[in-house]
Amino acid sequence: MTKITREEHDLFCRYIQELSGIHLDQSKTYLLENRLASMLEEEHCASFTELYHKVKHFGGQTLGQKIIDRVSTNETLFFRDKWPFELLQHKIIPDLIDARRAASSGHFPTQIRIWSAGCSTGQEIYSIAMVLKELLVDLKKYRIQLLGTDLSNTAIACASRGEYNQFEIKRGLPEDRLRKYFTFNGSAWKINDEIRAMVAFKKVNLMAPFHGLSSFDIIFCRNVGVYFDMADRKKLFDNISKVLEKDGYLVIGASESLINVDPRYEPKRYLRSVFYQLK
Repeated sequence: MTKITREEHDLFCRYIQELSGIHLDQSKTYLLENRLASMLEEEHCASFTELYHKVKHFGGQTLGQKIIDRVSTNETLFFRDKWPFELLQHKIIPDLIDARRAASSGHFPTQIRIWSAGCSTGQEIYSIAMVLKELLVDLKKYRIQLLGTDLSNTAIACASRGEYNQFEIKRGLPEDRLRKYFTFNGSAWKINDEIRAMVAFKKVNLMAPFHGLSSFDIIFCRNVGVYFDMADRKKLFDNISKVLEKDGYLVIGASESLINVDPRYEPKRYLRSVFYQLK
């Protein structure tokens, strides 16, 4: 396999960060080399330098998107870490419904808008849909808008299909929910039409202004900021603040914190969970 030089690594890292905000340091050299190696042959390039110049000057959006698809981690699973979904079920949704009903004098339908930013192949937003289905029972009493977004076209296509292989389906999905919400079609497990119809998917670059996005009551942006440097992390959560309702809820990864990122967000604790709201 062709080795990537330090100079080539730096060229691609700058390009990838400009395009997506994803920050790759020298510890990610092997990842970059491994995931882009097949593109050398596909694009008939003898070196990573040649590939870079082809992508940069002649590839347009197509090759740039291909690189983003290759380097995106897309690590996800159903009900990942469990606690965010318990937080959603026992704290956030009940409090949100109470607040919305009080503001509307109890009139239906109550609106619930949730965004999964960096949704990868859809497991998180489908997990949220299952929680809502089980918690609210009669969905006709609510106007539910669930949106999953990602920068990777490949990830969005997979999420939209709602089909998962045996390995993917066993990662975090309890047996009772598998039987309730999925059907095996001979080669993959497909999510049922009712849950699939609750969710919309869209390509969104988190480093660009969020044109075309409405405001949200709840935003899940978990384990996304860790791939950005501090400047881009600040930009990300500044962008999010513009589409989060004033009394909305932001859920980030368990290992993440906004304390030194954006002082406008106030951390709040519920049992073992932490979420953020705008001050």
